[in-house]
Amino acid sequence: MKLAKLPDRTPVKMNVVLAPNLTKRLREYADFYAETYGSREEVADLIPFMLEAFLDSDADFRKGSKKRHESTGSRLNPLL
Repeated sequence: MKLAKLPDRTPVKMNVVLAPNLTKRLREYADFYAETYGSREEVADLIPFMLEAFLDSDADFRKGSKKRHESTGSRLNPLL
């Protein structure tokens, strides 16, 4: 079968405490998102995508993750 087994897609809820300045910046980012795309999204809805984009753009993290998973035989992302 060419299609790999689908990963677990069960959402995990996490609670975090943010500094007031970061909260302000996240709200400003949500405002900027609304100006850019013409639709308002809640900060809490944007954060998972922001974190994923950050992790995907971190080349050192990707390289380290790939090396760790190759040594254990697991595959984090088959496209890496």
